[in-house]
Amino acid sequence: MKLSFNTKAELFKHLKDNKSLLVAEKKATLKQADAISYGVPVTCPNGEAVKSESFDAEDLSTIKAEVVINTTNILDSHGDVHMKGIWKKSLSEKKLLYLLQEHEMKFDKVITDELKASVKKYTWAELGFKNFEGTTEALVFDAVINADRNEYMFEQYVKGRVKNHSVGMQYVNIILCINSDERYYAEEKANYDKYIKEVVNKEDAEALGYFWAVTEAKVIEGSAVLRGSNYATPTLSVTETKDIEADVITSTEPLISTQIKQGLDYNYLFTNLKLK
Repeated sequence: MKLSFNTKAELFKHLKDNKSLLVAEKKATLKQADAISYGVPVTCPNGEAVKSESFDAEDLSTIKAEVVINTTNILDSHGDVHMKGIWKKSLSEKKLLYLLQEHEMKFDKVITDELKASVKKYTWAELGFKNFEGTTEALVFDAVINADRNEYMFEQYVKGRVKNHSVGMQYVNIILCINSDERYYAEEKANYDKYIKEVVNKEDAEALGYFWAVTEAKVIEGSAVLRGSNYATPTLSVTETKDIEADVITSTEPLISTQIKQGLDYNYLFTNLKLK
């Protein structure tokens, strides 16, 4: 279903009038990376992707990879801003997680289930975003990847080609934030004023005029993707395992994908909202 709006005022009214339905739809749907197009215009400030060094994969059978599955405090192409603390409850409960190829929950698309998921604090500069100030909470997978599990993706990691990741998740707590001074949006405006200061790509959020603050979500899986809805999801390092010890083979600057700024095209799960 595709809905068109001539003004932001029309869009905001739709969001407010249908807030309960939109929240229910989000909670009922597994959030993943956008497969083709980006709904919300967010721009990677780094420009071109940082390229990693590759290494000889001959005779390698096992590697360790440290990958960022998600980061907080950044507006993504779903119109969401994941807030710090979003994964705390889920990680305390979740026992089995997968690193998948492009969100496909199939045996031949599993990269590994030998992993430890944790939240790590980084400055944006440490992740390669030198134009962003402050810190983020990164959902990180420290994974053991065997060549015989998914040979193709094993090679992609070894050659430094995996630049983005994405979290497969279920929403638990979502808050609508709208930048409008009309009395009708008093609650949403208060939310906006509360959370906008925590958004690192604030200009994108201000141009959009609204966003969803996600304060809690359940981790279902993490995936290697060509382009994540959150572009701050690089591969941090790839290491060769030799018996007990692991020698660092690839440890480069994060592999940050380029996002192309597009027109105001807002996607909502089951509704495709377009602002003319």
